Parts: sequence; structure tokens; C-alpha cells
Amino acid sequence: MSETEDNVDRDLFRNVQRLRDLRIEHRDLDDVIHRLSLDIHVDQIQLKRLKKRKLGLKDQISRLESELIPNLNA
Repeated sequence: MSETEDNVDRDLFRNVQRLRDLRIEHRDLDDVIHRLSLDIHVDQIQLKRLKKRKLGLKDQISRLESELIPNLNA
């Protein structure tokens, strides 16, 4: 295996691992948001920040997923 192939494999593994970590964080954040939304005394600003963070994670997940899917038109 050439050094280039090794680097590609390492990068692919890192991206897959990063995607997994982002999905876990997104799911955990979803659980926290759900629990906080049940509390009538929740800090609405904190809730908005968490929702914004969750959306940012979703964007990162989408970007990484699109990078990992091979371009079939090539």
C-alpha cells in the first residue's frame, strides 16, 4: 500500500469517526433540549442557544456526509 493510500485511509477513518461523534453530540443535545422544553421555568435564551448549536451540528453532519459519498458523476 502506498503512502498516499495510507493517508487517504487515515483521512477517511478520521472523517467517519468525526461523523459518528457529531451524530452522538446531536442526539444528546436533542435529549437535553427535549427535557428542558418540558420545564416551564427554563431559560429561553439558553434553549435557543442549544437549538442553534443543534442546527450547527446538523449542518456539519450534512457536510461530512456529502464529502464521504463518492461523486457518481465523475
